[in-house]
Amino acid sequence: MTTQLTEDRYAAMVKGHRWEVPELYNMASDVADRHPRDKRAIILDSAVEGCREVLWGEIQDRSRQIAATLHAVGVRKGDRVAVLLPQRADTPAAYLGVLRTGAILVTMSLLWAAEPIRFRLEDSGATVIIAEGAARHLFEGYQCRFIDIDSPEIAAASAEFQDAETRADDPALIFYTSGTTGRAKGIVHAHRTLLGHNEFEYCHRIGDGDVFYGAGDWAWSMAKLMGPLRLGATHLVFRPAGGFDPAAMLASMSRHGVDSALVNPTFLRKMREDVPDAGTRFPLSLRTVCSSNEPLTAELIDWFRAQFGVTLQDYYGSTESYPLLGNFPDVPVKPGSMGRPLPGWEVKLLDDNEQEVPRGEAGEVCLRARSNPQFPLGYWNMPEASDAAFGGDWYHTKDQAYEDEDGYFWFLGRTDDVIKTSGYRVGPYEMEAVIRELDAVRDVSVTGVPDELRGQSVKAWIELASGHSSGPELDRQIVDHVKEHFSRFAYPRFIEYLPELPKSATGKVQRAQLRALPHPVPSSPQREGQNS
Repeated sequence: MTTQLTEDRYAAMVKGHRWEVPELYNMASDVADRHPRDKRAIILDSAVEGCREVLWGEIQDRSRQIAATLHAVGVRKGDRVAVLLPQRADTPAAYLGVLRTGAILVTMSLLWAAEPIRFRLEDSGATVIIAEGAARHLFEGYQCRFIDIDSPEIAAASAEFQDAETRADDPALIFYTSGTTGRAKGIVHAHRTLLGHNEFEYCHRIGDGDVFYGAGDWAWSMAKLMGPLRLGATHLVFRPAGGFDPAAMLASMSRHGVDSALVNPTFLRKMREDVPDAGTRFPLSLRTVCSSNEPLTAELIDWFRAQFGVTLQDYYGSTESYPLLGNFPDVPVKPGSMGRPLPGWEVKLLDDNEQEVPRGEAGEVCLRARSNPQFPLGYWNMPEASDAAFGGDWYHTKDQAYEDEDGYFWFLGRTDDVIKTSGYRVGPYEMEAVIRELDAVRDVSVTGVPDELRGQSVKAWIELASGHSSGPELDRQIVDHVKEHFSRFAYPRFIEYLPELPKSATGKVQRAQLRALPHPVPSSPQREGQNS
């Protein structure tokens, strides 16, 4: 394929794109009510609920029943409703039901422990939470209305609910992103945000009748659920009996004829490690596969192409707004590159004065503010932070990259301290606060360290309180405490004890100095951490 032909195809996509955002728009109505009732929406392959097809009529009725139940307990437009559910047949209906009322959906993940969940409930001011009864202990004591997703009151509710009238600019979602110097921030997105997720059109090229699988928790990115459904694809919902099971997942994808998928590099590395002959054992009918959340390496692209005959397409963005950059079918992929700006996304590499840097030079990845429907409304209850992040001419991602002679962007590193482990963003602040609760810990700093499998692992640098000593027992105590009170997936896999943490004149721990210290990384980090 010639360079000119490639440029013509990319240029045609960019030139032909137009954002179309109506004044009145409700995400739930747009996603759910465009489809005939007898059309297949979901293939459920669950160790908990069994295997069956879910038609759009079932989702439409169930979502209206949930909306009617919420309305009956007083939920109105602008109220916050939290949803804390695993991937089950009616989780999409729960999301859609909240949005039908005009309330603001607060997505919650069962990967978090009780304390982070409670903070998000309190910060958002959620008045209602929809969850399974088994999860009630995670928000015990929080004063709100609990609706059990399996309760008779939902089943008995009317399926004739009339959706609230919402403008495209009305708030619809709050996602919480991990910060580096404070508690997690709630990013507020409008109903129009889904119209900005054109990666499913341009990168995945999803069409009516395709079968899509998106790896990972929907609470972090509801778009990977709603985007394909809106375009008419069938969503494979795979839920194993235990943790990640690559062989079972591949068998399910093969069995159900998945055409397009969204994965992340950690997912791929685990697959390669557990099922090195994946392509032989599980033949797939894949047409497009995209990867996000962390840089995609050339070796993973080569391995996946050898197994399945498909070239992985990386795309890039932040929790606040994504994807800014991507790769596209029929346009060559440069292994290791994040690709080029998606049609409709004005992305530039800027210096500290917000001036565009020359090609080949490092700059910060920035997005022209308010230039597309995906741009956030702001941070929840944080007007100053919202204005600083979103009120100017550019949104700053705090990621460094350079652009090559063909217009491809290459990731260089982050300018902040967020840790990306196993495809998830982890802010050090909350984890540090949890570790400081232990009597043996005088002070702590948390950073990311390289990990061949996970991209980054979490490392805790500990300054001990007087009278305490380091050792395997304290390592286990720290890990168990973090797993119980912060997250069972994000915990220190490495622990190092220092006489004193490096600090600035104002007393702030200097994470950059800690990251610069030597850290031998074995291929398989120890669960308990390691002492130095």
